[in-house]
Parts: sequence; structure tokens; C-alpha cells
Amino acid sequence: MSFTFNGVAQIIVYFLLLLLITKPLGLYLTAVFSGRRTWLSPVLRPVERVLYKVSGVDEHKEQDWKIYAVAMLSFTAATVLLLYAIERLQDVLPLNPADMGKVDPLLAFNTAVSFSTNTNWQNYAGETTMSYLTQMAGLAFHNFASAAVGVALAVAVIRGLTRRSGRALGNFWVDLTRCFLYILLPICFVYALFLVWQGAPQNFNAYTHVMGIQGFAQTIAQGPVASQEAIKLFGTNGGGFFNANSAHPFENPTPFSNLVEMLSIFALGAALIYMFGKMAGNTKQGWALFGAVSVLFLLSAFVALGAEQAGNPAFARLGVNQTATEWSLAQPGGNMEGKELRFGIASSTLFATITTDASCGAINSWHDSYTPIGGMAPLVNIGLGEVVFGGVGSGLYGLIVFAILAVFIAGLMVGRTPEYLGKKIEQYEMKMAALAILILPLSILGFSALGVVLKPGVTAIANPGPHGLSEVLYAFTSMTGNNGSAFAGLGTTTIGTASFAFYNWTGAFAMLIGRFAFVVPVMALAGSLVRKKVAPVGPGTFPTATPLFSGLLIGVIVIVGALTFFPAYALGPIVEHLLMLAGKSF
Repeated sequence: MSFTFNGVAQIIVYFLLLLLITKPLGLYLTAVFSGRRTWLSPVLRPVERVLYKVSGVDEHKEQDWKIYAVAMLSFTAATVLLLYAIERLQDVLPLNPADMGKVDPLLAFNTAVSFSTNTNWQNYAGETTMSYLTQMAGLAFHNFASAAVGVALAVAVIRGLTRRSGRALGNFWVDLTRCFLYILLPICFVYALFLVWQGAPQNFNAYTHVMGIQGFAQTIAQGPVASQEAIKLFGTNGGGFFNANSAHPFENPTPFSNLVEMLSIFALGAALIYMFGKMAGNTKQGWALFGAVSVLFLLSAFVALGAEQAGNPAFARLGVNQTATEWSLAQPGGNMEGKELRFGIASSTLFATITTDASCGAINSWHDSYTPIGGMAPLVNIGLGEVVFGGVGSGLYGLIVFAILAVFIAGLMVGRTPEYLGKKIEQYEMKMAALAILILPLSILGFSALGVVLKPGVTAIANPGPHGLSEVLYAFTSMTGNNGSAFAGLGTTTIGTASFAFYNWTGAFAMLIGRFAFVVPVMALAGSLVRKKVAPVGPGTFPTATPLFSGLLIGVIVIVGALTFFPAYALGPIVEHLLMLAGKSF
């Protein structure tokens, strides 16, 4: 491990800025989802009423967990079909200045599932595959929709824990509408203007054909980039307008935009944790969760930074007192392979940590080019369930599942029925929590096993040895975890090949499992908890608003992740790291 002052300072400054915006945004979210008046209400409340009237929604009629979940699933199914239709018809639809053809049926299906599940896995290059209309009405719209669905689900789960008793978790259509109107649209409108100011294009111009300085013809893609970039990051979606994603100067023009983009990825996740404490009537409950995920975030950020700044000893240079046979453990300048020169190692590793802690998947460097330990850090982040601040909603309700598991363990230790926020955690709740936790590794490890034993999966691997295993493992971890970032190195984009079919089919099902097979048990858990009355605090009640609980929660998250995935990591990045230290490569 190696650290520079600049790298450490960037992590610290970023975390302090995140702390500054967490409470104000969390208070605003609490007001919105509690139905209270906000400073935008004079403008948006009349619009909200009209939307309810036109759609026939009674905003005062709440739903139990089953109706809430069915409404969510129905809405998502409709958005999948809508995006699929737009992709397949884009050759006859307007706003297609580059004359893009219709998207391949299998790729269109994978992409529709990807963007509707907030995964944004991309088996294509956006600037050469999608028209402006598909980018806007298809992909950008689904960035808003999937983000709003995730936030709505998190709010419903919070109500299940914090309401005294009852059966309802709220109204899905009301929560969805309010997230669209009061949160995502106004913030992303201002955010897009900021990106335009920084240099991101926002136009409908045709691609520009120029002659490069080396005498080669070059096509410069452009389009409505800023508006999609804003929701891509704030909604923790991650799908880029360009193939280079946030390493592209049109998506991420300056170091200042890079900082704001990193802040925006964590903004909603951090604010939702604070909102949890406010709606529970005790902000310490929220800060206890915030403290736990902050430790995990900082640990991952420093591991990734230290590994990349230390570099690869295969690029050793002779020191003053070294012989030609001795290795230096430091690569001069650190590992810059795959990094954007404008941002360097520190901003690249920090971005990689943030985007994989949250279910975002945007990248400003290529994780495939990281050192084994540097690349393992984002892999572990996703494998933990992306509960470290997490995505828009998905991180919080995943974190709550781990918190329930932690209080159950604590209850066993003190010999008392476990309670969380005064709600007793009994057999049914533990079954649902265990089911939700076990679904993700079943998908990740199951599909990864197929990828390394079946010919279509193996032939797509570009790098032999343990790094190839890491590529497959990262792919299915990312898709199941609804992250969408890629380790790269997999040849999955050549239409018509067996590998193309294998990874598009298995990837689509992994994304569906990661989103819905996980959230349905969580909603059942919330539906059970909302019916429970709050038990009085007794001498045997384990306090859940203390640093002790934060430490227990960290331990549960790490132990569950380690026990589940450590054997796979040992065969991939860990053994690759040991071979790297021995000077061996494949």
C-alpha cells in the first residue's frame, strides 16, 4: 500500500462535503414523503393534483405490501415494454441524425431490463447504437423511472418499521409521483445546467465530421448529453451517453464536474438514511446506520487508493542501492493504466469506490486495468449488496435487512426476543430477511459458475488465468447487484455470437433477480412489521442508536459477505495479487 497526501486529502474533503449536504437533503425528503408543504409546493402541488385526477389515483388511499408490490411490478413491466419498443422502432422514429438502425432484439431486451431495473448494464456503445430519441425518451426516462421506484420502495420499508401499527405502507403511485416531481426533476434540471456550464453538450446537432491533427477522419458524437448525465448520476443509474462513460470529456468535462458527479452519486442514498432516522422519531437511529456505512466506505476507498498508488511490481525500476535482480514494490507514479489523465489515480479510485458502493455503475476509469487488490475493492463493494450508502432506495432497504439480522444476533446473545425500533423480530421476519440475503449470492455465484464452465461464457474471456475469473465474477456481481459497471475484458458485444447470446440472456435474468427477487421478500418483511405494535423499551432491549450497534452491523455485513464470496475472491483477485508479487503473469 502506498498513499500520497493529495489522495488522502481528496477522500477526506469528499466525505466532509457529503456530511454537509446529508441533513438538508434528508429533511427535504422527509417533508416530501410525509406530505408536508415544501418550498416547491406552490408550483408543483397543482401539477400533482392534476396528475392524480387524470390517472384516477386517490392520493389518500393507501396500500398494503402486496398491492404496493403489484403496482411496482406492473409499472416496471410497462416500462420494459416501452423501452423495448422504442429501441426496435428507432430506425423509423424521429431525432435520429446518425441514421441508427433498429436495435438487435436480444440486445434490446437486455437493455430494456437493464435500464428498468436501475442497472444500466450496457452491451453496446451508446454513440453508435442509440438515436437521440432512444437516449432521451427511452434511456433517460427510465433513469428517472427506475430511480423513483427505488426511492418509493425505500420509503415504504421505512413506514413498515416506523409506523406504530396498521396494514398500509403508503401509496406507490403517490410516492412515485412525488419523487418525480419534487426531487428528481427539479434537482436534475439545475444539475444539467451546471454540466452545460462545465462543458457538456445539450443539443440535437448531427455528429460532426472533422479531420484530426494526425490526418485521420474523425466523427465527434454529441447530442442531449447533459440532461441524461444528471439523472444518470443523481439517480445512481450509471448508463453513459458515450461508451467511455464518465471518462468522456463530454460527460465529465472538468475536475469540478468530477467532484460534483461523485457527490451526486451518494447524495440521495445518504439523505435517505437521515430520513430514516427522522421518520423513526430518533435521528440517532439514522446516524448509527450512517456511521456504519461510512466506515465501510472509507475502508474501501483507502484500500483502492493504496493499491493503485503502490502499482504493479512487474513495472519495477532499479533504485540507487538495488541490483538488477531485485524488485521494487512500488511502480513509479503508481498504476496509471486505465486512468483518465485529467483525474489521476486519486480521483479515479475514489470514483470507483463511490460508484460501486452505490448501485450506480458510472465509471471514470477502467476497473479491469486496476491492480488485483485495487480491482477487488469495487467488486467487494457490489458483493456486499451495495448497502454502503447504496443506490436510490435499494441501498437503504438492503441495509435495513442487515440491521434486522444484526439485532436478531444481538437478541440471541442477551436471551431476549430481538427488537428493532420497538418491533419484535420473529420467525417470519427472519425468514424473509434470510431469503433476501441469500438470493443475491445464489444468482451471482450460479451464473458465474455457468460463465466459467460453458463454452459461450469461456470464449468471451479475453484474459486468461485468475483475472479472467474476476471478469466473469464482476460481470454477474454487477448485473445481480443492479450496478452496471463492467470489469471489461469480456467479448459480449459481437451480435450473433454464442457469447453475445449467453451474456445477454443470463445477464437479463440476473438483473431481474437482483431487483425483484430481492425486493419482494423485503416488502413482505415491511408488511409484517407495519402490523406489529411497538414494544416498550426494557432492560434487555439492545440499543440500536449507538456506536456499539454500528460496530455490530459492520461485522455482520463483512462476515456475511466474506463467508459467501471469499472462496471466489480467493481464486480470482487474491491469487492474482499473490502471483503479481511473485512476478508472474498470464
